[in-house]
Amino acid sequence: MSRLVIVSNRVQIPTEKAPRAGGLAVALGSGLAPGTLWFGWSGKRGHNGRTPSLHDAQGVTYATIDLTEKEYHDFYVGFSNGALWPLLHYRLDYLDYHRHQHQGYCDVNAYFAEALLPLLKDDDLVWVHDYQLFLVGENLRARGATQKIGFFLHIPFVPPEILDALPCGLELLRGLCAYDVVGFHTDEHRNAFLSCVETFLGLASADDGSFVFEGRLVKTVTAPIGIDAEEFAQTAVRAARGAEVRRIRESLFSRALVIGADRLDYSKGLPNRFRAFDQLLERFHEHRGKVSMLQVAARSREDVDRYQQLRRTLDRLVGDINGRYSEFDWIPIRYMTRALSRKSLAGFYRVARVGLVTPLRDGMNLVAKEYVAAQSSADPGVLILSRFAGAADELKEALIVNPYDADEVAEAIDQALAMDLGERKERWQALRERVWAGTPARFTETFLSVLRD
Repeated sequence: MSRLVIVSNRVQIPTEKAPRAGGLAVALGSGLAPGTLWFGWSGKRGHNGRTPSLHDAQGVTYATIDLTEKEYHDFYVGFSNGALWPLLHYRLDYLDYHRHQHQGYCDVNAYFAEALLPLLKDDDLVWVHDYQLFLVGENLRARGATQKIGFFLHIPFVPPEILDALPCGLELLRGLCAYDVVGFHTDEHRNAFLSCVETFLGLASADDGSFVFEGRLVKTVTAPIGIDAEEFAQTAVRAARGAEVRRIRESLFSRALVIGADRLDYSKGLPNRFRAFDQLLERFHEHRGKVSMLQVAARSREDVDRYQQLRRTLDRLVGDINGRYSEFDWIPIRYMTRALSRKSLAGFYRVARVGLVTPLRDGMNLVAKEYVAAQSSADPGVLILSRFAGAADELKEALIVNPYDADEVAEAIDQALAMDLGERKERWQALRERVWAGTPARFTETFLSVLRD
């Protein structure tokens, strides 16, 4: 049987304190079978040689490489997060392109391929993940790799008119065509990629989404990523009996809780979300003093200017809203920028009447699925979900909203708070069936079955 080789930008080796570190590790689930090789950046910056360091943990071999300070800034901070991330989230106003950073991106992708190649066996299945590594497959091919190589994009792909704004867009598109299989979370993202292939490369795709590039068949696949819903539900039940949840219940004094949990990122639409909550309190006076919002926004990419600006904007918004509506015994918005444990979040989701998941663009968004999994069957909460999250393709019984429309989101929160138990149960049961069916194993097998074929 072929060995699976996973390639990702960042590799976090499991420890006793963090037995399955990293979101991708959780998402891949059963794909991390004994014998798997996982290759990527160690997270370290310096000049510690260019040979991969090998570590075995839980039957998986982790091979990690370091980056120099310049590689980190050009490849990761500069091009990946300053150019590709905004482009692929439709934020052309945030696109910050520099040729030397693009060159740094190309160099690091080549470095990944050079360091990985000696570790490969002839019959390996190589699975490359996400936008930082578009060009690893092309670089492996150029160095003689004959293995089956697949790529999965965990964030949106964009239509031709958006990709065209990136000076090196065609180069990246051709790089993606070096893979045997290219995967996406939704048909929308897959179709956007195929539209770019047709527009810029003149290649029409077959009904199954495959096309021929330079004499080689390239397949595409839609594979929605999921969670281990049963495990998360059990975590939520245990957490709900813990001290942290007891403290938040006591602090609410029977008020309803609206919860949001995101990385602090402009793609998540947090200013829009706060403005919508402002509209709720402005238009629906009956909720004043009766509902509180908890927004957890774990800091990320703090060395990127846009993220520093976002944090200042959110601080001002929360201060303004709380200043206008607070009473001596009630604060409308509780806002945290430190990360909470998965267990703590699960418990908070369980006691929240409303889960507010309103990104401006998102490849999938697993918070929506976690919120559903955490609910009590006897008294479930209501999920409000952005139409621009990949999860909206599956979770149709949520209240689907346009996150750019503060009035619509405010009305959805009002609807959720007023919704009777019967409707809440009916919506949740339908959502539960989808979330429980979309396991990590199904995601992994959907992609790998196409790659093996």
